[in-house]
Amino acid sequence: MGRFVVLEGLDGAGTTTQAALLVAHLGATGRRAIQTAEPTAGPIGRAIRDVLRSDPAAADRSALPWMFAADRRDHLARTVEPALDRGDWVVSDRYFHSSLAYQSLDWPLDDVARLNDRFRVPDLTVFIDVDVDVALGRIARRGGAVEWYEADDRLRRVAKAYRSVLRWVGDRGDTVVVVSGELPVAEVSAAVFAAVDALT
Repeated sequence: MGRFVVLEGLDGAGTTTQAALLVAHLGATGRRAIQTAEPTAGPIGRAIRDVLRSDPAAADRSALPWMFAADRRDHLARTVEPALDRGDWVVSDRYFHSSLAYQSLDWPLDDVARLNDRFRVPDLTVFIDVDVDVALGRIARRGGAVEWYEADDRLRRVAKAYRSVLRWVGDRGDTVVVVSGELPVAEVSAAVFAAVDALT
């Protein structure tokens, strides 16, 4: 039977790296797995990235909560649910927790939560925890265009919002594990693998 695992964290926390390593680990231990991410590479996800990159032709940022919810519904229908029905494991780099944290900077958390309250709850959410300054340093080293939420002041607000989100989903019974993302990559992976392997 497949499982739905979500990796969350600030930009620069290492979720994409750890998602790839987790998929490889699952495959090496005999479990079919796919790696996916939000925003997706689909049409709605691409439109979201245009907004985050402040493309002049993009939709207004006020539409983001609805755009993320639409992209998530499409992601579940096209990718996540079919894979789970096949018995595969799904590892997603971000899910509704990101919406709750990032978009609650501009909209009430309860309003954002209502847009996401009917989506499938992950079997496990792993939050990769890094200090904001560490995340900002990694973003700077990565190079390329900086997205709207990656600015210093906004990322600090997102970090605070994530704390509220993790408490909220934990209080309602979701399974959440917090892993330090400031350790060497292999040690972070070992902690992620242990949390995931405990599901079986």
